Amino acid sequence: MPRTSRIQGLRDLTVEARRKSVAEAAGVDPESIAAFDPAHGLGLGHADHMIENVAGILGVPLGIATNFVVNRAEVLVPMATEEASVVAAASNAAKIARVHGGFTTSSTAPVMQAQVQIVGVADPEAGRVRLLEAREELIALANAQDERLVEFGGGVRDIAVRLVSSRVGTYVVAHLQVDVRDAMGANAVNTMAEAVAGRAADIAGGRPLLRILTNKADLRLCRARAVFDAATLGGAEVVDDIIHAAALAEADPYRAATHNKGIMNGVSAVVLATGNDTRAVEAGAHSHAISESGRYTSLSRFERDSDGNVVATLELPMPVGLVGGATKVHPAAQAALTLLGVRTAAELAEIITAVGLAQNFAAVRALATEGIQRGHMALHARNIATTVGATAEEVPAVVARIIADKKVHADHAERVLADLRAGR
Repeated sequence: MPRTSRIQGLRDLTVEARRKSVAEAAGVDPESIAAFDPAHGLGLGHADHMIENVAGILGVPLGIATNFVVNRAEVLVPMATEEASVVAAASNAAKIARVHGGFTTSSTAPVMQAQVQIVGVADPEAGRVRLLEAREELIALANAQDERLVEFGGGVRDIAVRLVSSRVGTYVVAHLQVDVRDAMGANAVNTMAEAVAGRAADIAGGRPLLRILTNKADLRLCRARAVFDAATLGGAEVVDDIIHAAALAEADPYRAATHNKGIMNGVSAVVLATGNDTRAVEAGAHSHAISESGRYTSLSRFERDSDGNVVATLELPMPVGLVGGATKVHPAAQAALTLLGVRTAAELAEIITAVGLAQNFAAVRALATEGIQRGHMALHARNIATTVGATAEEVPAVVARIIADKKVHADHAERVLADLRAGR
C-alpha cells in the first residue's frame, strides 16, 4: 500500500482502530507508534529523569492531521494540543491545498547563535574590531568543544560582533553562528559560548558576563507556500474577504497577535508532539513578527494569484531537532518522528511550517466566512457534554441540543442531560 495522508472515515473509528489505520497509511509497523497509547508511553521512570521533583505526568491529547502533501510527499502529522478544532482545521486546509499540489517548503541551514556579553570595554568600537581580527582563533576554540558536531559537517560558521547600547553602558556582544545539523542546538552553542567567553573578553578588553544562545533564530528560517483554490473556497467574493482579513493582521498589531496565535496553534502542536521546545519556537516566531519598522505584524502573507486563487506564504524561525532533549527520551515523541518519516531536522522544520500555514489559513477562512465559533463551538460542545457526565451514547444528543439552543455552557448541558435521562 503506497504511503498516503488521505484516510477516509478516520474520525469514526475507535482510538485503537485509528492507530492501526494511521500506521497502515504511513507504511510503518503499528508497534512503532504504540507509545501513543498512554499505557506504553512516557512512564514515571522516564519522567523522573526529565525534570525535577516529578510527582506525576500530565496527558495531552495527540491527534493525527490528515491530507498533507509537503514537497510532493504524503505526510500524516501528529499534533499534541488541548484545543478543540485545531487538528480538524489543519486537515481541512491541507485537503484544499491538495488541489494545487499541497505545500512547497524551503529552509536555510540550521544555524543557531550564542551570545557572549562583554562589559567594561573602554573602546567598544575598537574592541569589536579586535574580536573580528581574532575570528579564526575564536572559531577554532569553539569548534574544539564539539568535535563530533564538526565531524558531522557542523560547527561554527562565522562570528559577528555587535555594539548594544543600554541605559547603563555599551556592551560588546559577540555572536557565535553555529551549524548544529540535526539538533535543536541549545546545549552545543551554550557550551561553545562558555568556552570562548574568557578569551573573547580578553581580546575585547573587558569582562565576560552572559554566555547563552539567543532564541531569535533568524538565521534558521523555514518557508512554506500553498495555493488555495478559489472555486473550492466558494468564489471570488470569499477570496476577497480572506485577503482583507489577512491584510488587517499585517496592518494592525492587535489583530496580528491573534492571527499569529493561530499559526502557532499548528506549529506548537507538532513541536510538542515531537518532543521539541515549544517555548523556544514560540519566542523565535514572535520576535520574527517584529517588522523593520519595529511594529508587530503578521508572520504570513495572503495574496491573489493570476487565476484568482489565494496564495498563502509563511516564514518563521524553526529551531527544532531530531537528536537530544526530550526527542530522544519521550517514547511518544519517538513514535511521532517515526510516523512523520523525517530523516533530517530540516524536513521536520519544513513540515511544521506547512502545518502552521494550514492552521492559519483555516482560521482566516473561518473568520472571513461563517465566523470562528461555528466549527470551534461544535467541538467545544463535545468537551462540555463530557465534562457534565454524558456517556459516549449520550454525547451526540447533548451536543445537538446545546448547539441548537445556542447555550454551549456547562449549566445548560447539565439540564439537557437531566432531561434526556428523564425521557423529556
